[in-house]
Amino acid sequence: MDLKGKTVGFAVTGSHCTLGEVMPYVQELINLGADVIPIVSHSVLTTDTRFGLAKQWLEQLTAMTGKDPLTTIVEVESIGPKSLLDVLVIAPCSGNTLAKLANGITDGAVLMAAKAQLRNCKPVVMAVSTNDGLGFNAKNIGILVNTFNVFLVPFGQDNPVEKPNSLMAKMDLIPETVKLALEGKQIQPVLIQY
Repeated sequence: MDLKGKTVGFAVTGSHCTLGEVMPYVQELINLGADVIPIVSHSVLTTDTRFGLAKQWLEQLTAMTGKDPLTTIVEVESIGPKSLLDVLVIAPCSGNTLAKLANGITDGAVLMAAKAQLRNCKPVVMAVSTNDGLGFNAKNIGILVNTFNVFLVPFGQDNPVEKPNSLMAKMDLIPETVKLALEGKQIQPVLIQY
């Protein structure tokens, strides 16, 4: 797979426990030739957790991409009128983010980037990571599965015994999902045995 000449927005949201798992796929997209523009949610920008400090995640994204992450609505707004991205990846896509996107709420950089991308009828790839995917967010996932130009990285229950509502995308399928989304195709199967 070659992504040379493609501009990929890579947006990370506050599923903090998954940030470390996602970072290698930012690098993999770069290795495949993509120009990657990092975007972070307010939660990633400001929250230190046991999974890492906000400053460390920002520094890692900057080091990999050679660009400071976009962090505000104002910074990402031009994605729409300037048609800056070929594809936007949201990984991890927290339950909060997918719920807001499904309900048309645009109150942060990642959501504005998604809105701008969909405005241009261009693909948005989402890698779900949420503890309530089969709870409150099940209906929102259903909405997004049926939204034109939204493509989901295959996902399943990551811990059905201890967290029966939790859903997690198979992050190693991000590059393949991106490739197919650029062709207007949803990778299959969407629901997987984790």
